[in-house]
Amino acid sequence: MKSAFVALAGLLAFLYLLNPTLGVFEFLPDNIPLLGNVDEATATMVLLGALRYHGLDLTRLFSRYRALDFGKVA
Repeated sequence: MKSAFVALAGLLAFLYLLNPTLGVFEFLPDNIPLLGNVDEATATMVLLGALRYHGLDLTRLFSRYRALDFGKVA
């Protein structure tokens, strides 16, 4: 059940980012200074979180260094 909810949230976030209404339906209009892109940023975070939950971690693309694995013996 939780997996389906996360998938639905990710799908809705993806559709919101696609902007099929051409800006007619937005939670926060983009022309509000400093707040206009908060809804898109939130949708992006939800989408990345949903993808990470299902095994596709795109946030690693933006990391500078690989994570150290302290469990391995050299």
